[in-house]
Amino acid sequence: MKRRVVITGMGAVTSLGIGANKLWQSIKSGKCGINRIERVDVSELPTKVGAEVKDFNPNDFIDKKEVKRTDRFAQFALASAQMAIEDSRLDLDKVNKERVGVIIGTGIGGIETMVNQHSELIEKGYRRVSPFFVPMMIPNMASGVIAIKYGFKGFNECSVTACASSTNSIGDAFKVIQRNDADVMIAGGAEAPITGLTLAGFCASKAMTTNNDPASACRPFDLERSGFVLGEGAGVLILEELEHALNRGADIVAEVVGYGCTNDAYHITAPAEGGEGAARCMKLAIEDAGIKPSGIGYINAHGTSTKPNDKNETAAVKSVFGQYAYEIPISSTKSMTAHLLGASGAVEAIITAFSVKEKFLPPTINYKTPDPECDLYYVPNEGKNLEFNYALTNSFGFGGHNASLVLKGIC
Repeated sequence: MKRRVVITGMGAVTSLGIGANKLWQSIKSGKCGINRIERVDVSELPTKVGAEVKDFNPNDFIDKKEVKRTDRFAQFALASAQMAIEDSRLDLDKVNKERVGVIIGTGIGGIETMVNQHSELIEKGYRRVSPFFVPMMIPNMASGVIAIKYGFKGFNECSVTACASSTNSIGDAFKVIQRNDADVMIAGGAEAPITGLTLAGFCASKAMTTNNDPASACRPFDLERSGFVLGEGAGVLILEELEHALNRGADIVAEVVGYGCTNDAYHITAPAEGGEGAARCMKLAIEDAGIKPSGIGYINAHGTSTKPNDKNETAAVKSVFGQYAYEIPISSTKSMTAHLLGASGAVEAIITAFSVKEKFLPPTINYKTPDPECDLYYVPNEGKNLEFNYALTNSFGFGGHNASLVLKGIC
């Protein structure tokens, strides 16, 4: 019999606030976290808006000495992990740390450190490159520093699957506990990609929005959408074996019951036509949950506000759910958080967990003009209360990576 896995704690750093509860309250009210970018000079770039974390002080979570030795993405991860652990009320003096693991995904990792240290090399020579450059830059360091800080000696890795990274992290952590290789997993994702180089690269690929009005720049599934908006931040969840959680009297947010993972095997950036790979991924997650497609009551979509993704994700939903697709509430919370790349799946898993717990459908804000190719119910502009037991959350990334999770409410 498979071991059951539940969520007992959550932490987040986003443009909508520091902490999972602040994130959720902002989502429920339809608040937009997008503004003009201030961290870097965007005067020469066609895209000038993004979702920056404005009120984050790493010294609130990390020793001053360690702050200088960790990239911004790892700082976000450490802060989110601390908040998640505190939220879970996990007693670190009693837990078997050899049975606690960490998986933190990221799409890019320490890109800010890479950009800064490259400038040092070019302007001042190799002797001025920091000895901490490599450990600050490498993507696995978020998982590493969390394990080091808390002494977690169990299963530890880093998922790097572009925008599917942290959904893969949570799904893989779910399977680690399910197969009895751990009792507790710290899982999620972190990203700090707002650099001139990153923005220039995405602008060159024509993937980013050309709408520089922060209030309407990100409009998933809307006919007038013009590309995604870049964001930064992190989300971390505490996954725990059910009996382990019950024995210590933990508060359970939701249960993780299904995970699907596929690849389009089609193109390095474009999704497969008709969302074929995404559809297979959703089907696998639903089958893993042991339910029928009609059991899903809400979908937190990948919903990037790009023409190809939104059209093909809509087609994939129709492929999986048939006529029932027109009844399922779907929303893209990226309309509020923007796209956190490798961290987006974890942040959206937190939102989905709250959604299934409180029976509330988050809105897709900025939805004004229907697109004939995106003709499902996207919970436009205002959230709604609805009774449902199962929710699906999707993440799809460059390279054809697809990951889906099914969460169940606790009755």
